[in-house]
Amino acid sequence: MTFLTPFCLFFTLASLLPLVAALVSRTRTDLVRRRLGLPAPERATELRPLLAASAVALAGLAAAQPAVTRSSHPRSRTDVQAVFVLDTSRSMAASTSPTSPTRLDRAAAAAIALRNEIPDVPAGVLTLTDRVLPDLLPVSDVGGFDGVVSRAVRIESPPPQATSVRATTFSALGQIASGDVFPPSATKRIVVLLTDGESSPVGTSDVARSLAGYRFEAVRLWASNELVFKEDGTPEAAYRPDPSGRVVLADLASSLGGKSFEQDQLKAATRYLRSLAGSGGTVAGAATEEHRYPLGPYVGLLALAALLAFIGPTAVRLTKQ
Repeated sequence: MTFLTPFCLFFTLASLLPLVAALVSRTRTDLVRRRLGLPAPERATELRPLLAASAVALAGLAAAQPAVTRSSHPRSRTDVQAVFVLDTSRSMAASTSPTSPTRLDRAAAAAIALRNEIPDVPAGVLTLTDRVLPDLLPVSDVGGFDGVVSRAVRIESPPPQATSVRATTFSALGQIASGDVFPPSATKRIVVLLTDGESSPVGTSDVARSLAGYRFEAVRLWASNELVFKEDGTPEAAYRPDPSGRVVLADLASSLGGKSFEQDQLKAATRYLRSLAGSGGTVAGAATEEHRYPLGPYVGLLALAALLAFIGPTAVRLTKQ
C-alpha cells in the first residue's frame, strides 16, 4: 500500500489526542461513578468520543490518498530479441489528405500491434534515414515500447546526415550488426523494418553479409495517392510516390532470407513474426507496475458514516425538542 499525499497522515495522528483525552476522562469518571454507586451510562454515550475520533482519523487517512499498487514480474525470453526499425524519412509523412494518418502513423500502429504478438520477446526501437539510431534497446516492458513508439518517433528526428532528394537508404541497416544492439545471449536476432520502401539504391549483398544470421521481415506502408503536405495543407511539389519500393523491399527481404509484406497483410506479417520468434524458455524480469487502485473514496465514506453516527443522537434530541 502507498500514500499519494502522506503528509495528510498528520491529521490522523492529531485525532488520537482527543481520543486519549476522552479515554483518560472516562477512566476517572468510571472510578468516581463506582465509588458513588451510580448506574453505568448508556453504551451510545460511551461510543461518542470513539466515533468522533474515528471520523477525524478516517478523514485524515482519506486525505492521504491510500492506494494499493499491483505489480508483476513479466517473463521474457533470453534466447531471442527483436528490434523494430521505423523509417522516419520525409516521405513517411505522406498521407491521402492533410488530416489523414501518415505513413509513419500507420507504421507506429503496426509496430505496436506486431510487438504485442510476441509479448515475451524483449524488443527495441530504432529509427532509419541514412543511418540507424537507437531509441530503445530491447526490453521486456511492452508498455515502455509502446510509449517510445507513440511519443518519441517523429519524422526526421533526428534528421539525416546528408541532404538528398531521397534520404532513406536501406544500406544503413548493416549498422545494426556493428551497433551492439543485441547482447551475445540473444542467439535469435529479429529485425522488423517498417517503411514505405522508397530508398536510395541499396547493395543488398553488403547488407546480407552484415546481417548474416539475423531474421528479417519488412512491412511496407504505401499508397499511390499519398502526398507530403506542408503545414498550410498544400502538397510539397518535390515529392512523387515511387511504386518501385515494393520490388526493392522484396529484393532486400529475399537477400536476408526473410519476407516483405504490404500494409494490408498485417495478419500474415504477424504469423511470420511469431514463426521467427519461435518458442523457448522464459525468466522472470524486473517488477513493472500494472495497476493502482485508489482507496481514498472508500475511506472517505467510512469517515462520513462515523460522523453521521456521531451527530445522529444529537440531531434526534433536537428534533424531539
